[in-house]
Amino acid sequence: MKWISFLRKYGPIPGNDNMYDEVIRRSARRHKLNPIIFSHPQHTTVLDCFAETASPASVILTGTAGDGKTYLCGLVWKTLGGDEREWNSNANYYRIHQSFAGHEVPIHVIRDLTAFGPGDEEKMGMPKADMLQMFAHSLFHPDTKDIFLIAGNDGQIVEALRHAPDTEEIVRARQVFETLLVENRQHLDDVCVTLFNLSRNASVALFDQALQAFLSHEAWQTCYDTNPSEQDFFGPRCPVRHNYELLQQPLVQKRLRALFELCDYNDLHVPIRQILLLLTNAVLGHPDCKDHLMTAADVPKIIRKGTVSQASLYANVFGANLSESRRSAIPIFEYLNRFRIGYETTNRIDNVLIYGADDTELRSEFDLLLGADSFYGADESYKAAQKEYVEGTDESEQSGQRFLQQLIRQRQGLFFKIPEDQEAEFGLWDLTVFRYAGEYLEHIVKVLQAGRKIEHRLLARLVRGLNRIFVGMLVAHEHDVILATGFSSSDDRVCRVLEAKIALSHPLGEKVEIAWHEGMPILRVVLAPAVERSLELHLVRYEFLSRVAEGALPGSFSRECYEDILAFKSQLLTALRERSQGQPEDNTGQFVFQILSLDDRGVPSTETVEIHHAT
Repeated sequence: MKWISFLRKYGPIPGNDNMYDEVIRRSARRHKLNPIIFSHPQHTTVLDCFAETASPASVILTGTAGDGKTYLCGLVWKTLGGDEREWNSNANYYRIHQSFAGHEVPIHVIRDLTAFGPGDEEKMGMPKADMLQMFAHSLFHPDTKDIFLIAGNDGQIVEALRHAPDTEEIVRARQVFETLLVENRQHLDDVCVTLFNLSRNASVALFDQALQAFLSHEAWQTCYDTNPSEQDFFGPRCPVRHNYELLQQPLVQKRLRALFELCDYNDLHVPIRQILLLLTNAVLGHPDCKDHLMTAADVPKIIRKGTVSQASLYANVFGANLSESRRSAIPIFEYLNRFRIGYETTNRIDNVLIYGADDTELRSEFDLLLGADSFYGADESYKAAQKEYVEGTDESEQSGQRFLQQLIRQRQGLFFKIPEDQEAEFGLWDLTVFRYAGEYLEHIVKVLQAGRKIEHRLLARLVRGLNRIFVGMLVAHEHDVILATGFSSSDDRVCRVLEAKIALSHPLGEKVEIAWHEGMPILRVVLAPAVERSLELHLVRYEFLSRVAEGALPGSFSRECYEDILAFKSQLLTALRERSQGQPEDNTGQFVFQILSLDDRGVPSTETVEIHHAT
């Protein structure tokens, strides 16, 4: 089946990492198939830059590998009338002309700045250093005769300019791109360039489009049209077909989508290439096949051997079909495995998985979650391993490890199978290391996006978490943000000297709130109308503060998160000093401060200490 052979090129196979776009296009032509295509989020805005009515200006496409830079360059080339066969030549430098307001302007297209080498220099007629000088000149001269379309991974444009001779225009250009990247801007006044940082596109939006394009590709219908028998490829027992149909289930899509959304809110960008790799691996993955991806010819053998369960989509999503070294080297699997799905659990979940088949009280839940799944649920292999484990008939370490590995796979499956109306009952997000992730999406992100106010209990919990870190003791107070320092410095682990209490809401302007800013929740602390500080509230920080508020400092979170909160405390102390500027000084000759203490319930109280200066 040529479709499956072609589809494997999108998967985690070795050898195509550096020439991905070329490999896909070449394979599509050879198999006479359409590649998986969908409209890039920046499709229209990039093309608009080269419309006849636009002002001539260079365009830079940056981002991580696989963000669609080469695709967009090719789109511009073809839209402007460039020859498709020339584009398919795998060259790196191209030139085409476009008319802007009646004036012909040459456009220099460089689809990979890092790969610009001797062959490109010869084709362009100048060395790379001169090309960069010409490019830098074009940025500051609207009447320039040339503009550029340049693609390069994150930081490559600044790096290239850093190695170019330090002319005045090169230095200015370097400063321009550093400013654009650091401040996340597309334009600067009086500079003829537009920068598109494709890594800023939301991963979840890319996932939605990629999934639709993947599932709706016309080649899937040809697989059904072969009318296969039960033992054949794409027959009723075929794991490829079953995985493809699982991906169409709304519940599976919803859970996958939630993981991508949480990646976005954890500063983890997933490019298009990685999304297509994930979808391909989810459908074709099997540990016993070449490159750990099934071909059509592999399917009958897998069915005969009874190893269909090893092709589980639920495990393939996390790269379980791959070797550990290969899995850890692929960003999407490294990101998704940070959720530790399969390794986190609850007593209830494990009781169902281990004892549910024989326990009358648990049997209905076992049947719902495992028994009803004839592909990846409680098959004969699982039942035998479970019986051995419960009855202790094989006490070898190997036997126990085999069953524990199967438990991991079943927990991964439960994350995608627990019904929506039973998420709270089973503790869906307790199957991950981020137990508050579902709450974060439903009651923080979606509420803020809808323009509504966050529930007071959630804000209060975060404030309690802040106070415990700021003070260094198990403070139960959640009505104000407590700013305290130590006797030696503000960095002391336990801080008993009260500097201020900032009310959650106060008529004079103090306020603590969870707000929405540039696509991310933030914790905003307002000390006065013109004095405020905010903390970006991504998923890890939300989980960290929530866990601390509930009385635990989880070892699964890095010290970096703790340091982030202490850095925010330092910002608030600085803001406190800003607020006090202009207020009259105390000239009474005495120094007054308050010492914090806690009662058995964690409720803070203060004792005032006065120190008089000797005259």
